[in-house]
Amino acid sequence: MQYNAYPLMRGRQRIGAVLFFNDVTEARRNAARIEFLAHHDPLTSLANRLLAEQRFAHHCAEIKEPGGSIAVLFLDLDGFKHINDTLGHESGDRMLQAVADRLQQHVAQDATVSRVGGDEFVVLLPELTDRKAATAQIESLLQALAQPYRVGPHPLSASVSIGASFFPDDGPDFATLVKKADTAMYQAKDAGRNTWRAFETAMGRLEHQTLHLRGSFLDGLQNNEFVLHDQPQLRLADNRLIGAEALVRWKDANGRLIPPAHFIALAESSGMIVPLGEWVLRKACRQAVQWQALHPEPLVVAVNISAIQFKRGLLEQTVAAALHESGLPPHLLELELTESTLLTQTEMVLATMHRLRELGVRLSIDDFGTGYSSLAYLKRLEVNKLKIDRSFIDNLTASQEDSVIVKAIIEMARSLKLQTLAEGVEQEAVLDYLRELKCDEVQGYVLARPLPAADFLCYLAARPERLSPAADTMTA
Repeated sequence: MQYNAYPLMRGRQRIGAVLFFNDVTEARRNAARIEFLAHHDPLTSLANRLLAEQRFAHHCAEIKEPGGSIAVLFLDLDGFKHINDTLGHESGDRMLQAVADRLQQHVAQDATVSRVGGDEFVVLLPELTDRKAATAQIESLLQALAQPYRVGPHPLSASVSIGASFFPDDGPDFATLVKKADTAMYQAKDAGRNTWRAFETAMGRLEHQTLHLRGSFLDGLQNNEFVLHDQPQLRLADNRLIGAEALVRWKDANGRLIPPAHFIALAESSGMIVPLGEWVLRKACRQAVQWQALHPEPLVVAVNISAIQFKRGLLEQTVAAALHESGLPPHLLELELTESTLLTQTEMVLATMHRLRELGVRLSIDDFGTGYSSLAYLKRLEVNKLKIDRSFIDNLTASQEDSVIVKAIIEMARSLKLQTLAEGVEQEAVLDYLRELKCDEVQGYVLARPLPAADFLCYLAARPERLSPAADTMTA
């Protein structure tokens, strides 16, 4: 502690002094704290992005051997949001601190562990002679991080997905390598999590294509580049057409048809599935009104509904508006919901489904058999139909296991007074076997591929039931 004394005067007479204290130790401590926070993460005390970048530059300068390399690992915790949502952010912070401690314990002394985001970490592995050395360290990290944690009273488990890039092969600077490791990490997520992937050039091309699609998607929606193709659905008992599923396609400005596998996931991740889904509903209802004049029996149009549309809470209004604008009777609209949608946020989903049924529309579960729905849960759902996933249909006549599953689904549906539809039927032998199993309806290439709107109208006009005497009587 030190102080400075300044005299207090009255005229020329000194009457006292004012003391100003200066705590040098505290000032130095504050300066050190500021310096630490400038280069470290305050929660975990790990290096931050700035310090990691500085150490990367230092490691690059230290490489002397030809072929020397540095691995940049991008780690993301799997399911961390669930921990935060269920146990609270305090437990989430403790979990991050536990992961940080374990990371530091299981990397080499010259490695750098940094926290660069909420549950995202970057690890630098310097002085590598080849990629095999990095592989061994990454596998060891995966195994160590997957072991259980103790966070307060809670035993928790978590895994990580890791993406890896390498200097100098994948890039010359820290920012480029982190970006590429991040891209590879998402490939690890897609591969099932708790694994790792090294960056490959093809990943960069895919990322570029995704960015291009994202940029042109909204323009495509505004410029009417999306179209509907309709795939017929048949009733097996009498081979009569009962309706069609409306499937969206994207015809870009160059006239190329982009399949849904290339843009639906993008639309869902960006939230653009909501305006796209609204467009599909309105368009499908308008087209279905045209069908009715060309067929002796009412035809149902089936439309896929995304989980995102459910969660936004405006689905009932969108459906009601589409029905009102088109004039389509509600019972001729069927909404297809995936099992994954129905198995999350149960009470909210049940309430929404109940309100949709009150509108008069039909409901079906798409891809049934892939989401592990229980019988008790199915009893609570107000659905009309189960669509058996094509993964059970492809090898139905050759696989005893698939045969048993499909038979069980049909019998269960019958006991619950639900209809069944087998999708992806491509062989006559499978069609005949489904008829033996008393499946109600089918859809697939064995009947017809998805057809553009004009072609589907021609398909309707040529249907045998339209030309039969019975059909003439019905339309008279």
